[in-house]
Amino acid sequence: MDGRRRPRPHPQIEASEEGVRSPAVTKYLPFNNDMLREILLRLPPQPSSLLRASAVCKRWRSLVTDTKFVSLFRAHHRKPPLLGLFEASGKGMAFKSILDPPDRIPPQRFNLACHSGVRGHYLLDCRHGCLLLKAWAKEEVFVCDPMTGQRRRLVAPPEFVRGQTKGAVLCTAGDHGHVHGGCHLSSYKVVLVSSDKRPVACVYSLETGQWGNLIPTKFPCEIYDVGTTAATLVGNVLYWLFKADTNTLASDRILAFDLDRQSLAVTVGPPVTNGFFGGHRKIVKAADGAVGFAILSNYCFQMWQKNVNGQGGAIWMPLKTIEMHNILGLSRQIGEERCNIPLLGYDEDNDVIFVHASHNVYAVQLKSMQSKKLYGTNCTNPIHPFTSFYTPGTSINGGSNGAEMLHDT
Repeated sequence: MDGRRRPRPHPQIEASEEGVRSPAVTKYLPFNNDMLREILLRLPPQPSSLLRASAVCKRWRSLVTDTKFVSLFRAHHRKPPLLGLFEASGKGMAFKSILDPPDRIPPQRFNLACHSGVRGHYLLDCRHGCLLLKAWAKEEVFVCDPMTGQRRRLVAPPEFVRGQTKGAVLCTAGDHGHVHGGCHLSSYKVVLVSSDKRPVACVYSLETGQWGNLIPTKFPCEIYDVGTTAATLVGNVLYWLFKADTNTLASDRILAFDLDRQSLAVTVGPPVTNGFFGGHRKIVKAADGAVGFAILSNYCFQMWQKNVNGQGGAIWMPLKTIEMHNILGLSRQIGEERCNIPLLGYDEDNDVIFVHASHNVYAVQLKSMQSKKLYGTNCTNPIHPFTSFYTPGTSINGGSNGAEMLHDT
């Protein structure tokens, strides 16, 4: 630079009718609510996005809290984000946020202890933004929406009061383009299955408020529980993992309930020769909507896929086997614990399994086989992923999740 001071640009001067010189009126593009709405719709679906936008001014808050905008926001993003995990422990169920600040949601936001009547229940399932809880040796079943605090108490049929009862909750809204997250409770159904002597299933519709008929398997088949295994939804079929004999850990059995056909069947798992504990395997989604099977044993992580053959039958085929030290982020943590790395849960929407290694919980993406450390814990109880849209103005446990959440860490 030559050191000389450059002249400052002056606004264009025009003469008015009175002869007074005045700045020209700047020509702006019209910036109406429709244009602003289109911009805000494209914010990322993380919890802090709309909360920060709502704190800008009254106009923005009016837009992002409008029910029509919230519906458009969900439809634009299609898939609700994974907000955290529900983990069962000796002190009850606790919510663990896995997001970084400012998106981290404090555990007290989803404190189920504040629901009268829910204390002492265990978590059967979590899907489409709702929880399914059941009382020990009682007929009570609860469907809870942690976002709004809404809950519905159901009285289960006597076949599901005692014994080995599993369950699933899911939204069955049939509207074209329906996006889960913020679904009305009336659109949910509850499926309970009992594995005593002859497995039987029953479906409850929250829309009609009635249980359907009992649906048994075609043939008697005694199967045994493998712990609090959650259901996996693949297509329109729910799958639960069991075993055929308490002394033969490798003989897995899969209980499948077809929601369209309203049928219950028992199928055989992949022909695994090694003995594994129940926590070391999960039913997962495979390519092209097929059923998959994930097994973690010793050094290796195995994936199987169930393929349909030309005769109408199905056969399990090995998909891939990966040594654990090749999984990003887990190589240094395995050490002496390589033989004891339980699988804690599975996120159907994002195809992610959760494993426990060296006092930490990791998320492993099954397609890329890359991992991320989530949080430290000594607890190895099952965890349930919770996905939903966290939008401003949503009532949580009788309160509001307004912009003050941005100050929580």
